[in-house]
Amino acid sequence: MYAQIKLSNGKNINVELYENVAPISVKNFIDLANSGYYKGTIFHRIIGDFMIQGGGYIVKDNTLMEAPELKPIKGEFKSNGVENNLKHELGVLSMARTSIKDSATSQFFICSANTPWLDGEYAAFGKTTDEESNNIVVEISKMPKGMLSPAFQDFPYELIWIEEVLISDEKFTN
Repeated sequence: MYAQIKLSNGKNINVELYENVAPISVKNFIDLANSGYYKGTIFHRIIGDFMIQGGGYIVKDNTLMEAPELKPIKGEFKSNGVENNLKHELGVLSMARTSIKDSATSQFFICSANTPWLDGEYAAFGKTTDEESNNIVVEISKMPKGMLSPAFQDFPYELIWIEEVLISDEKFTN
């Protein structure tokens, strides 16, 4: 399966989803995308040479708000008893979570660099399909940021939100 994350800046991030690696995470992502859950969510955490994180917050009337709460899913990674050999490298899509291993819901991140310390600790479930998508992820990760609050130290000054996430059994191109 494939996904295209359409962004507010007119750019798209194209990814391939690996159902054989992380079936629970892929099904969760596809279900949320198809339901329209991701529409209007922002990339609220950006860190150059690391990742961009989104899928959990919206901005409404200049107020940052959490997206609707969801039931957590099983964390599909080695330290949680699940075989997942997908390496966290540039372009890899992975589920964000708290320190609780089975706490992932809607938030995901895309690596903007190779991040091997995440291997076996987070549920990687997809990867960008083209160099342009990688360049977009890196570009977003290096945008100026500031501290919105102690909980949001890596919040971008310029908001990039998800217009929609399209799902297909055919690869997307820009």
